[in-house]
Amino acid sequence: MRTRHVAGLTSLIFGGFLSAGSLPAAAQPQPGAATVLNIGIGGAVTSIDPHFYNAAPNNALAMHLFDFLVGRDARAQPYPGLAESWRAVEPTVWEFKLRPGVKWHDGRDFTADDVAFSLGRAPNVPNSPGGMGGFVRAITKVEVVDPLTIRLHTAQPHPLLPVEMGAVSIVSRHAGEGAATEDYNSGKAAIGTGPYRLRSYRPGDRAELVRNDNYWGGREPWQVVNYRFIASDGARTAAILAGDVDVIDQVPSTDLERLKRDQRLSVPEIQGVRLIYLMADFSRTGATPFATDNAGKPFDRNPFQDLRVRRALSMAIQREALAERVMEGTAQATGQWLPPGTFGYNPAVRPPAYDPAGARALLAEAGFPQGFRLTLHSPNDRYPNDARTAQAIAQMWTRIGVQTQVEALPWASFSVRSNRQEFSMRLAGWGSTTGEASYMMVNVLGTHDRDRRTGASNPGRYSNPELDALAARAAATLDDKAREALLQEGVKLAMDDLGIIPLYQLVNSWAVRKGLRYEPRMDERTIAMGVRPE
Repeated sequence: MRTRHVAGLTSLIFGGFLSAGSLPAAAQPQPGAATVLNIGIGGAVTSIDPHFYNAAPNNALAMHLFDFLVGRDARAQPYPGLAESWRAVEPTVWEFKLRPGVKWHDGRDFTADDVAFSLGRAPNVPNSPGGMGGFVRAITKVEVVDPLTIRLHTAQPHPLLPVEMGAVSIVSRHAGEGAATEDYNSGKAAIGTGPYRLRSYRPGDRAELVRNDNYWGGREPWQVVNYRFIASDGARTAAILAGDVDVIDQVPSTDLERLKRDQRLSVPEIQGVRLIYLMADFSRTGATPFATDNAGKPFDRNPFQDLRVRRALSMAIQREALAERVMEGTAQATGQWLPPGTFGYNPAVRPPAYDPAGARALLAEAGFPQGFRLTLHSPNDRYPNDARTAQAIAQMWTRIGVQTQVEALPWASFSVRSNRQEFSMRLAGWGSTTGEASYMMVNVLGTHDRDRRTGASNPGRYSNPELDALAARAAATLDDKAREALLQEGVKLAMDDLGIIPLYQLVNSWAVRKGLRYEPRMDERTIAMGVRPE
């Protein structure tokens, strides 16, 4: 049983069982030939621990080793994973029936106790720069009914809980209890139920995977997968052209047309759910690092706490120019975080008009008639053209008097520093893999609160109690139409307040060698399970 979009889940899953049905094409059993698949990804994987960091490269690699209760296909639609079915047995109790006969990589039985352990571990990984707390925030009690039945209790009706279970990897209690993130990276605790087992992991270089011949979803066609981390755009293009890899993601915009013309390759594409945006420092009311007056003296007050300053910076950005010139047509300018057609998209929220004169007037009104000096921090190896985008924005801001320089850092360093609130302004990205608006509203724009498990990926520490209340109301609203109206209201509120400054949404692309096909994914994840021989 499938739904057209995530929004329709309530009418299906609240009324009774969602049956297992058929797995998506990429998960169907395949004959197992002794073959090797070489993949080159542009993103940086920071850990094998699937609960350590909620970042797309980490999540994509984890999908090879671990499974979810509820899977998501290439178009963000839910399908049964380790849970064969689920239903609301009461308005505040979800029951999941687990798949029998599933084995961990070491041969032990998968049970509901492992699910309970995973849901308890996911939000509590030490030193996590941005974990999974937002997905389990609604759960107040985990009840193991029997080895193949688990019930999740919530304080109020929470229709999105099955969708959120599509983001929490299930790990084994016997391997994970007492294990640290380093134990997953070494392979000691990386015991999953997924289609591949971990042979080795070399940070900054690659992960080597071997097929799990006893995978419950059927044997994969690739006996060995070399999952390489190739941050350099030029190096990824060179690798696919030389035949060193079979698939690359984040096809460089400068090489896109050339690769499309190459008869040895295909270039599958899909509109993604990844937003590239800017986020200011809201964690300080006084001086904020990397923002000074024109003489280099720190401010007594944080300029980004003033909405007029945020609006000025937003109005000074030529989004269409970023999408068409910097991204070379591989992105869509936007004024919100989801593309049209997704659940919660608000058609009334348009990209802000480019208005440099208005921006200068707002700066003067806010007390900065001569502008100020600012450093914009950006990763340089995480998103397509991330550092180039930051440089273009710096030029646009400099034209309105905000003298901006860029410091572009490797993702491994950038992510840690960003989550320590070391930046005044950062360029970042967020993929709404649930296909609906509450995912970003809770995790990125929600007030950072470890107890309520909101704002897990909110490094700027933006906080708007009115938005938090809207998100909570939407999460507890069973009627799809009413819930979507609340989310649309929240989108407008957040964008009027500029908790983030949206720039553009990415179009995801891959280059694949002839003889293979890849099913492009809206969540931009690159997985061996999506690669099939033609």
